[in-house]
Amino acid sequence: MERRWGLDESLGYTRWLSTHHYENFHVVSVLLPKELHQDFYNVYAFCRWADDLGDEIGDTVESLRLLSWWRDLLLGDGGGHPVFVALRPTIAARRLPLVCFDNLIRAFEHDQVVMRYQNWDEVFAYCVNSANPVGRLVLALCGYHDEERAALSDFTCTGLQLANFWQDVRVDVGKDRIYMPLDLLARHGVPESDVMGLRQSAQFEAALAEAVGVARELFVKGLPLIPTLDARLALDIELFSRGGMAILDKIEAGGYKVLDARPKIEKGERVWLLVKTILSWSKKRIFA
Repeated sequence: MERRWGLDESLGYTRWLSTHHYENFHVVSVLLPKELHQDFYNVYAFCRWADDLGDEIGDTVESLRLLSWWRDLLLGDGGGHPVFVALRPTIAARRLPLVCFDNLIRAFEHDQVVMRYQNWDEVFAYCVNSANPVGRLVLALCGYHDEERAALSDFTCTGLQLANFWQDVRVDVGKDRIYMPLDLLARHGVPESDVMGLRQSAQFEAALAEAVGVARELFVKGLPLIPTLDARLALDIELFSRGGMAILDKIEAGGYKVLDARPKIEKGERVWLLVKTILSWSKKRIFA
């Protein structure tokens, strides 16, 4: 008989998973109220499992089967799985939309079968499932359920997704994936074979510079969200925006040579981002 987890041990599991996996930024910021920490752990655990089922299995057919199983657990009773035992009370208490979780699964399924994107419309359509649901879930976790804030969050999340794509071009080539639009590359005279062969060129750098500009514009469009939020969450969102833009700055400073090496934000740089963000809010009573 399959083991069914209790609530307390399931909460412990999602907390452990969330605090023992490397991410560019911590899953839960010290700036968030403590009463929200466990809920964030529960949502992260769902995303971590879905991500691993998509990217860590190494077999397309099996990954699609497991992602379908994960969706069945989401839409069913959870099967006693610790992630869903922990997540169900969070979904109910915080009024989290199930469609956001389903969209994330769709993105991981998409990654199994689509390796190229012809234009920006296709890239943005992917981000609707891969990135934007995360921001919408964060807003809902913090008590915001209106479409106006969600739409602004979409700009920031898509910007973050693009920043991650441009940082990881070399990594994605190793997975036979190119997220830069093929028509953008073609317009700059960059054949797909050059990207797959990691051949750095002035033409590729010009294409990436344009792609970085698109990401920057999205961050700017998302900035009006920040002053509409509780100060603690606003500071957190600003930190993520600054982090995404720091990746873009790093790419630009390195001459857009991401095919030679993956640009990386060092620990000291992340700390400085936090310090600058806090200083920018120093006149506001964010810790009351």
